[in-house]
Amino acid sequence: MFTPAAKAMAEKLGLKMGRANLEEFAATLEELAKANPNIVAVTSDSRGSGKLAPFGKALPKQIVEVGIAEQNLVGITAGLAACGKKSFGVSPSCFLTARSLEQIKNDICYSDVPAVLVGISSGTSYGALGTTHHSLHDLAVLRAINNLTILVPADNFESRQAILAAAKAVKPVFVRFGKAAMFGLHKPETKFEVGKAITLREGNDVAFIATGETVVHALLAAGQLAERGLNCRVLSMHSIKPLDADAILQAGRECRAVVTVEEHMVNGGLGEACAAVLLQAGVHVPFKIVGMPDEETVPGAQADIFRHYGISMEGLSELGEKLIR
Repeated sequence: MFTPAAKAMAEKLGLKMGRANLEEFAATLEELAKANPNIVAVTSDSRGSGKLAPFGKALPKQIVEVGIAEQNLVGITAGLAACGKKSFGVSPSCFLTARSLEQIKNDICYSDVPAVLVGISSGTSYGALGTTHHSLHDLAVLRAINNLTILVPADNFESRQAILAAAKAVKPVFVRFGKAAMFGLHKPETKFEVGKAITLREGNDVAFIATGETVVHALLAAGQLAERGLNCRVLSMHSIKPLDADAILQAGRECRAVVTVEEHMVNGGLGEACAAVLLQAGVHVPFKIVGMPDEETVPGAQADIFRHYGISMEGLSELGEKLIR
């Protein structure tokens, strides 16, 4: 995932490697479920890939396996939520948000049940398996559905906080996770609030607005640009919906350029959402969306795909400097 130079920058910034966000999710969910027997996990042959094998062993009466039947998974998750359970439907995001989109719209959101859908192995986490297994559409299609909170955690801290928030939510929630081990980006005292971005670094040159597993690359790029005399702002936009419009507008008004970064198609994701906020408010600033372009995504390891599309310390720092110099 990280080049030697990026690892060196992470060390300079004092970042420590943690576990995969997906593992943090599974551990947090098990902790909550042990204290609350109404919490139920529903999986679609995804107990292993969702890191829920320990959950199933510890709490066999609080997990439902539906097999490779994602539409059924959403329906069962919705039904359990309607019956008073706090249900978490866990499935690979590429299938959950494509094959089951009608059930998400109608059974979950239109029916207004407090279910939580967890899209695992999202983005390009499945790497070499290619387009069929890449989930680069999920934010776009889910943003278009009413009554759904969308959370995309950047590190273990945000992952835990997102699941704690989802467990308390009285409305439908979608949480998106990748597979890679992630650097910790936050101090323990950091405040997490749904709908509010977290500022990881202050600055008024380039504002990097990133989400999910791309946030660390934006932070490393800001560190590299600092060595070149540029002070860059980094926002972790863990809430895609609701979106923190105030933070976006402040960045657009105070910074010399804005770069959005996401592990998603450039169509319909974080970048276009930020562009709409800025343009509708009449804020004009050099602006660039970094993500996967409108093409068949190259296969390969996630790290190689990221570098190919400029989602790296080196790629983002070069782009940021180009925009303002």
